[in-house]
Amino acid sequence: MKEYSIIGKPTRNVDGVAKVTGEAVYAFDMTLPNMLYGKLLRSPHPHAKIISIDTSEAEKLPGVKAVIIGKDTPGGKWGLWRRFRELCDQTALATEKVRFIGEPVAAVAAVTEEIAQEALDLITVEYEPLPAVFEPLEAIKDDAPLVHGDFENNINTTRHIEWGNVDQAFKASDYVREDRFTLSSQHHAPMEVHNALASYDKGSGRLTVWASTQSPYFLQLGLADALKMREGDIRVIKPHVGGGFGGKNSTMPDSVNAALLSMKTGRPVKIVFNREEEFTTTEHRTAMNIAIKIGLKKDGTLLAKEVKIITDGGAYTGLGSTTLYLAGTFVTFPYKTPNYRYDGVRTYTNKMWSSSMRGFGSVPVVYAAETQLDRAAHDLGIDPLEIRRRNAMTPGYESPGEYKVESCGILECINEMEKRVKEKWNDLSEDEGIGYSSFAYMSGGIFNWIDTPYAFSGAMVKVNIDGTVDLFTQASDIGQGHNTVSVMICAEELGIGMEDIRLHPADTATTLADLGAWGSRETMMNGNAIKAAAAEVKKKLIAVARMKLGENIVYDLVARNKRIYLELRPERGFSYYDLVKDAIKQNDGEPLVGIGHYTPHNKGMISPAYGMGIQAVRAKVDRETGLIEMKDVIVVHDCGQPINPLGVRGQVEGSTQMGLGYGFCENMPTDNGMILNPSFVDYKLIRSRDMPPIELLEVLTYEPEGPFGAKEAAEATTSPGAPALANAVYHAVGAEFDSNVLKPEKVLEAIREKEKKDKAK
Repeated sequence: MKEYSIIGKPTRNVDGVAKVTGEAVYAFDMTLPNMLYGKLLRSPHPHAKIISIDTSEAEKLPGVKAVIIGKDTPGGKWGLWRRFRELCDQTALATEKVRFIGEPVAAVAAVTEEIAQEALDLITVEYEPLPAVFEPLEAIKDDAPLVHGDFENNINTTRHIEWGNVDQAFKASDYVREDRFTLSSQHHAPMEVHNALASYDKGSGRLTVWASTQSPYFLQLGLADALKMREGDIRVIKPHVGGGFGGKNSTMPDSVNAALLSMKTGRPVKIVFNREEEFTTTEHRTAMNIAIKIGLKKDGTLLAKEVKIITDGGAYTGLGSTTLYLAGTFVTFPYKTPNYRYDGVRTYTNKMWSSSMRGFGSVPVVYAAETQLDRAAHDLGIDPLEIRRRNAMTPGYESPGEYKVESCGILECINEMEKRVKEKWNDLSEDEGIGYSSFAYMSGGIFNWIDTPYAFSGAMVKVNIDGTVDLFTQASDIGQGHNTVSVMICAEELGIGMEDIRLHPADTATTLADLGAWGSRETMMNGNAIKAAAAEVKKKLIAVARMKLGENIVYDLVARNKRIYLELRPERGFSYYDLVKDAIKQNDGEPLVGIGHYTPHNKGMISPAYGMGIQAVRAKVDRETGLIEMKDVIVVHDCGQPINPLGVRGQVEGSTQMGLGYGFCENMPTDNGMILNPSFVDYKLIRSRDMPPIELLEVLTYEPEGPFGAKEAAEATTSPGAPALANAVYHAVGAEFDSNVLKPEKVLEAIREKEKKDKAK
């Protein structure tokens, strides 16, 4: 790999000091003069007609400045699948009926939060309860109640993928296996709850919203649709964000209703969800029912795969259709699959809607595919690593119309894992097991379901007369460290120091459009835009340097160490700072500006690049109690050229924790559509002291589509945790699991079932 000045060097976050000292400002912290506080009245029913709403008593309460219900709104519908307007199905407040427990039906603005809360208790709503449906397999039945009347059998969206001759391949297989899995949901559980502050200027007719969001651009579009305003009259600003993990991509009722209340009162309005609202009325990971069939040769070579998935979509679309789309792709990764068929169905149900979450679309399907693969390896007498090695993708591998893999280090990752496990874990005790799971994920999606006319990402670099740089980018840092990556890429391309660059992030009024932080897209897409913008400036500076060196200069010039000089004669060159002054003076003071854009093309239908690797979990099982002890984790990872290795490590550790939590303890039980554990007391997370040690090994590849060879880093490592843990238990005690969340009682029951089968033999 090429040696860089800044890229690839462990670097602390550019906003790290502000965060650890408490100087960083989040939307949660913000106040404005004359600000009001908003609250939402929510439905107690999962499905009901709204007969009447009486707000008169609430309006009389001293300190209340506005009360609105559905008929007071413009009635605009929004959604993220804007290319298909029938999937834009959300409104600010329910009007004719409610579709899940917690759906807002009224909003209040008052001078204090306490008065706003009191006003909610004075609003009287008459409901007529309707039959409800809570499970996807029930929702598609002909006699099921319809969540949305114009979607037959509650089918929200479908997806079909097929290549090769699947039926013939199964006939030719020596070994065929079918399994069914039920994978439950998981909550994002960010430390900062959803919140928004809106300020409407009646004089200009313009709206400004500060929000805890992963995509200012998505929020701007959603607000424009909901409020029936021009996009350009809405400014969205993203301050620091206290965690998103995919849960803050959609436009949510906090932003829309804060805006509506501000428009009515002429004063700024802030709405902050409490923790119970965060759990019960914001998006979560999509639960899936998965049927998966594979056909293999005796030597473990995969010949065919058929997958059928039905997902629990909840009451609205959100980004859930994308989940269905991605699931059909990532259930095949990172293996060569010559014959493949996928049918996916997303259903509406009377629950809070499911949407994107870290490892978006891949986590449940990887659980199903990787646990099934271990069982197949056991039946065929093949080592779990060997069956993965035998089927691993190689550079240039392509599936028809779906994806093409350029850089691909999965084979090297498997080989490195085998070597490291032999060195480190050669002392397994009784009832200990090692579980493996391969993984892969995209570097942002190519599909334009948001229907944007803009590039997928843009950036602008403005160089001042003293050589300092202002970098404008709408990309969202939500804790993953993209602010730091942005500055590193810009500094490397210009050959200057990070201290020379001031970042201006995430403001729709001052930056070029960017689709936000989801699907590991910011390093790839915004990084390429930043690199292109900086390269445009560098090109101008090199032109000045050539002129100063003389017309006959034919050697290449490079920018490095705050100089621009001849690559083969480094002593001949000029200070970057002097060249900046010369460039601006020679152009009559015209600003030295570079603009860059990036939209991937001709790279398949999913993504321009894929990060991948393999994870191993060592676990011990207590046969008497079913309790699992997670002892150690190894991750071998191909993320191309790491931009900031320190950031990659932090993200891998966080993603691994979330993936293990999905497999070990995070559960969201419901009763008639009501979540039963909406607090950190009852929703069990893996705490830092519960985490096993994590060893990270990097396999370096070069991704030609990525900035400086970089691609997806770390989100991919969310998906292997749960299946690797389940496989570790499987190899320790022989217990098989067709669902996640390995509670002791479930493990104990599986052990006893295995013992019964063994005795029967």
